[in-house]
Amino acid sequence: MFVKIHSSWHEVLSAEFEKPYFEQLITFVKNEYTTKTCFPKGTQIFSAFDHCTFDDVKVVIIGQDPYHGFGQANGLCFSVNDGIAFPPSLINIFKEIQTDLKHDFPSTGNLERWAEQGVLLLNATLTVRESEAGSHQNKGWETFTDAVIQKISDEKENVVFLLWGGFAKKKGAKIDRAKHHILETGHPSPLSANRGLWFGNKHFSKTNTYLKSLGKQEIEW
Repeated sequence: MFVKIHSSWHEVLSAEFEKPYFEQLITFVKNEYTTKTCFPKGTQIFSAFDHCTFDDVKVVIIGQDPYHGFGQANGLCFSVNDGIAFPPSLINIFKEIQTDLKHDFPSTGNLERWAEQGVLLLNATLTVRESEAGSHQNKGWETFTDAVIQKISDEKENVVFLLWGGFAKKKGAKIDRAKHHILETGHPSPLSANRGLWFGNKHFSKTNTYLKSLGKQEIEW
């Protein structure tokens, strides 16, 4: 099956695209986009991969599913399109960066700038119906994104995995911890952050300290 995704990923995931579950998933997604309003727009479904090649992956952040409000999602977890108000989780991410690294609060919530530095912003589910959170869960996306995480774990070394909240921790359970650097904390959503499970995690400075120790370029968060 032809899937429009960056060639570096096509190479490592080509076997996945031929599996029956993936063909069923694509049929489902095409039907949903034809008959319903879905996000992100079709050309952005694989944006996380298009903005961060397999060879460039240094950091992986795992989200759940895309924002389901109109115009928010752009195919990168936690990221929103330019000009869109920051959702609460993203505000808390930026607050932590501000405290951790003494950075100014950014003017845009579009995280393409992270992706292009080697941060794979991977949602577990890559599509969603408008105003219906979780509406495309259990259709095959999770199997696909598990395979992505497994490929990174198996074929790369010294990748930083940022696992925020219980869902991401379960999703990352099979990562080879002997080969990779795992940082875990609570989810940045207000529900978790307001209970003291997010702020002060220093994941952004810790990531850069680790990358620097390997002689790799630090992320400009």
